Amino acid sequence: MNAGVRQGIAPDPSLALEHEGLKAGALLALGVVAGILLAYHETTWSMISTWARSDTFAHGFLIFPFSGYLIWGERKHLATLFARPNPKVLFVLAILGFSWLLGTLASVQVFAQFMVIAMISAAVWAILGNQIAWALAFPLAYLLLAVPFGDAFIPPLINFTADFTVTALQLTGIPVYREGNFFTIPSGNWSVVEACSGLRYLIASFTLGTLYAYLTYRSLSRRLIFIALSLIVPILANGIRAYLIVMTGHLSDMQLAVGIDHLIYGWVFFGFVMLVLFWIGSFWREDENRFEAGFTGQSSTGNNRAPGGDSTLIRTIFTAVAALSIAVIWPIYAEWLERKISYGTEEVEIHILDTSGKWQGSPEPLSDWKPIYTGSTAQFLRNYRNNGQSVDLYISYYRDQKQGAELINSENVLVAGKGSKWHEAGEDMRRILLGSQEEIVKQNRLHSSSASLLVWRWYWIGGEETANPYWAKFLLARNKLLGRGDDAAELIVATRYEDSLDEAASVLQDFIMDRAPAITGALRNAANR
Repeated sequence: MNAGVRQGIAPDPSLALEHEGLKAGALLALGVVAGILLAYHETTWSMISTWARSDTFAHGFLIFPFSGYLIWGERKHLATLFARPNPKVLFVLAILGFSWLLGTLASVQVFAQFMVIAMISAAVWAILGNQIAWALAFPLAYLLLAVPFGDAFIPPLINFTADFTVTALQLTGIPVYREGNFFTIPSGNWSVVEACSGLRYLIASFTLGTLYAYLTYRSLSRRLIFIALSLIVPILANGIRAYLIVMTGHLSDMQLAVGIDHLIYGWVFFGFVMLVLFWIGSFWREDENRFEAGFTGQSSTGNNRAPGGDSTLIRTIFTAVAALSIAVIWPIYAEWLERKISYGTEEVEIHILDTSGKWQGSPEPLSDWKPIYTGSTAQFLRNYRNNGQSVDLYISYYRDQKQGAELINSENVLVAGKGSKWHEAGEDMRRILLGSQEEIVKQNRLHSSSASLLVWRWYWIGGEETANPYWAKFLLARNKLLGRGDDAAELIVATRYEDSLDEAASVLQDFIMDRAPAITGALRNAANR
């Protein structure tokens, strides 16, 4: 006979029911999570395939196991809690599902992936309630690191690394001539490209640093400080790494740190920096009795009791069924929308007539430069001339856009990476006249050994024009949601310049003012086919 019975305290049978309800709720939540991953199998597979082909995001295979391990580590604390479903969170789940729909219609894969992972957390929250969701807040939030996100940071990381390296070289007393992310020192030429951005180091550091902070510290301030350091340190370390590589090549007369040893050195240096960071962080560790605070003042017979074992279990089952139903609506609706939109069967052709205007078509291109666009439905490439001035017009047209064959894609670039004779010398924004309205376009400067080009580019989305890729994606999603299709194009105009950008800009502006009506008319005709 146990002590409780000897003292005359009768066991409460409702507690057993409540704990059984927690187990049932956990199984239901696990089933709904599996159902979400299955219902959104295309989005799920897009993450897995990225993990498999990219060294930068290969850590994604470990995120779900790590999260499961963290939840398992909380099992004793979770045993003191009860499942109290929160049906109000189903509204959050519906918003996330609709957001996934917009991301899918706009072909913003990474946004759709984030929404699926967020739906997992929302479903667990709805089924198991606020108390358990709060206890599992970090393991659930950690799942977001499974999303292969970070490519948007590559340009600013490249710019920072180039700025840091050039400044460090100048402080060292080495003369540097810089043009964009390309620079020359007396011993040779260097460039900061995507592989030098440090994105791999940053993602690896943040993934490990966040986990380390959670397991090592209890106070929120220490966790946030260490996580911030796990972001700042690799960025600075990558700048130092790039500088040391250039110095090693310079001092060795370009014999060292210019081939595979370049990459090996980078990872060795990064490993050393991370080891030092974690070693320093260990001096303020708080991981002893990590769950002690969680047990303080909590009792399975106190305020944590659910109002009733049977009724709570019924509500949990109802919430789980509702969560799964709400989740699966959106992929079904997305498929219905795709079938509803008719793209026509005629081949898309762009015809811009040269019968009017002062700028006339010419068979001779301005240069040998061409932008790189993958999966376009149609392309238009033509040179125009007027009084000795020359402008190239490039139009890449897209219809029935899908992943890998879409207008706004990281694979669509002005200049190829390695092996190209052209390179970008800078990018900014410029306000110009498009027809009767002022618009902002992207302005790029391209250089080769024989020519320099000023390039303006912007998007045409179903009759609306913008240079903002995020707004363009929104317009695409809106048009598809309203059944208008996804016809869109990027327009690029380019002309040579010597010393004055303003003179070249005046040439491009004059061309646009003259040819804009014919260009937009041709795009409308293509969309109506």
